[in-house]
Amino acid sequence: MIKPLSKSEIKELNRKIKEQYGIEDLFHKKDKIVLKKENNEKSILKDNKETFFYSGEDLIPNLHLLQENNFLKKITVDMGAIKFVTNGADVMRPGITKIDETIRKGDIVVVVDEINNKPLAVCKALLDAEEMKEQTEGKTLENLHYVGDKRWKNS
Repeated sequence: MIKPLSKSEIKELNRKIKEQYGIEDLFHKKDKIVLKKENNEKSILKDNKETFFYSGEDLIPNLHLLQENNFLKKITVDMGAIKFVTNGADVMRPGITKIDETIRKGDIVVVVDEINNKPLAVCKALLDAEEMKEQTEGKTLENLHYVGDKRWKNS
C-alpha cells in the first residue's frame, strides 16, 4: 500500500526527524512524500526513493540519503571489518578504530570505513561511547541496514 502524505503529515514527519536527528525541514510541502507499507514494513519515500524506514517507532535513514547528507554520529571501522558489516553482521568492538564521543546507547549511527569515510551501514548503538572505548571484545552495534541489502538495492 502506498499513501501520499498530507501537508500536516509532512509537518509531523519533519518534527519527528528534528526531534530524533536534529535536522530541520528535510521534506517540503511540495515534495511528493508517501508512506509505503509492505510485508509488515513501513518506509517513507520521496520522489519514489526510500529516504527512511521504520524500526518499531524509530525512523531510520536510508544509506542513499546519508551518502548525500550524513547527519548521523559516526563509528569508523578498519578495512578488515568491511566485508562483515556489508554482509549484515553486527559490529564487533575489535573492528572499530574511531568512536564519536557523543554516542549514547540506543542512538542510530552510521558506520564508515577508515580510508574513504563512506557510509557502510546504519546501526543502533548497544553501548554509550565511553563503554565502547572500555570494551575490548563483543558486540557494539546492531546492524539495521547495510550496503548491498534489499533496501540498498531497491532504493
